[in-house]
Amino acid sequence: MPEAFNARIRAVQNRTGSVLCVGLDVDPARLPVGLSQDHHGYERFVRGIIEVTADLVCAYKPNLAFYEAMGEHCYALLRGTLDAVPEDLITIADAKRGDIGTTAERYAAAMFGVFGFDAMTVNPYQGGDSVEPYIRDGAHGALILCKTSNPGSADFQDLRSDGAAGAPLWEVVARRATEWNSRGNVGLVVGATYPAQLGRVRELAPDLPILIPGVGVQGGDAAESARLGAAADGTLAIINASRQVLYASSGPDWQEAARREAVALRDTMRSGVGASTAAVRP
Repeated sequence: MPEAFNARIRAVQNRTGSVLCVGLDVDPARLPVGLSQDHHGYERFVRGIIEVTADLVCAYKPNLAFYEAMGEHCYALLRGTLDAVPEDLITIADAKRGDIGTTAERYAAAMFGVFGFDAMTVNPYQGGDSVEPYIRDGAHGALILCKTSNPGSADFQDLRSDGAAGAPLWEVVARRATEWNSRGNVGLVVGATYPAQLGRVRELAPDLPILIPGVGVQGGDAAESARLGAAADGTLAIINASRQVLYASSGPDWQEAARREAVALRDTMRSGVGASTAAVRP
């Protein structure tokens, strides 16, 4: 029987010593000098980023919107990206899918069966039956939107479930996700830009992976995110950095600059994880 997704996350992070995830949100208009602003340059850039960071990360997170915006070449580019990722690392489809019934089943079939992603981001707004198709196979994971990194997340995610005295919606989602985790393959998404909420979600879901976007350009702190987001054993925080690594340089040294940034982020996150595990030692 294949290893459950959450157990695999732990194993990969223990082996790599890294909780860093590089988000592949590539804008062709920002490709470095010397690369064409088309699908050829796009593919060269993504493969080049993976080439110089693969030994520093636990996961890659292609953002499907950026691929789809490339038009007719999008699926070939996505396939090329996944082929470039070493098989012993985690791939996360950042698609934030959310729909019911057979539509959700088709989304899951596409991401897991056709493309071979290990996990994907899922919007739980339509309830448990809309999430179930993504978690039916324990080998594949669903990372449930909980408290997202954008300022507008407060519009709905901070609403109280029972008036002023009730828990905010993001906390209800975190509790419900733990109930859905019977196959060991449910996780959550909590932005680094909301450290108090991140710490609270880790309390509520001590054994679920948490994908943590918002480090760097959006203002989230890498070390603090690792400290608050890691489980007691120092794993299960998946801390995403995108633009900070991708666009570390626009010149011919773009690969060297991306690697330097990834090394610095990995080491900063390690220091935060160390502080987290030290805090729980007797």
